[in-house]
Amino acid sequence: MRARSAKISALRMRTRPRQSDLRALRHLVESTGVFYPEEIEIAMELLEERLRRGSKSGYEFIFVESAGELVGYCAWGAVPLTKGSYDLYWIAVAPNTQGLGIGRRLMQLAELAIARLGGGRLYIETSSRAAYVRTRRFYRSAGYRLAARLRDFYARGDHKVVFCKTIAPGRRRANT
Repeated sequence: MRARSAKISALRMRTRPRQSDLRALRHLVESTGVFYPEEIEIAMELLEERLRRGSKSGYEFIFVESAGELVGYCAWGAVPLTKGSYDLYWIAVAPNTQGLGIGRRLMQLAELAIARLGGGRLYIETSSRAAYVRTRRFYRSAGYRLAARLRDFYARGDHKVVFCKTIAPGRRRANT
């Protein structure tokens, strides 16, 4: 593993998924050590659907690369049958690059894209498991508020925790 410090080269952000992202994404989400195998399969299905159907899939992605390696990503999209509600489906940052602001930047970019679409509410669902303590702290520090806690949702003792943030409408830019 690389050191977390200055050995990280310039970060490159992109929103267009590529076929090569399938392997890189699996490696990224597996490397976090947090997700169950079935959760990893869902992350892969979202990307496969986006590659197959394009923007009609309803899934938007932001990828972060360093020296050609995928070090972070998020997936988000409009909640079907709503007006102005969005879900952040996934956000993950490689363990050796956590703490460098990559997750925060991914959140900012997703929020900015939602603002350009007219704003609304961005919802994030996560688990109450101990493995997600840092994740929940991250969401709170990014301005998300606890919206719901559904007891024993995923399994006995594993509650669904829902965070929400209101995203104000922003200006649309011609070159974005």
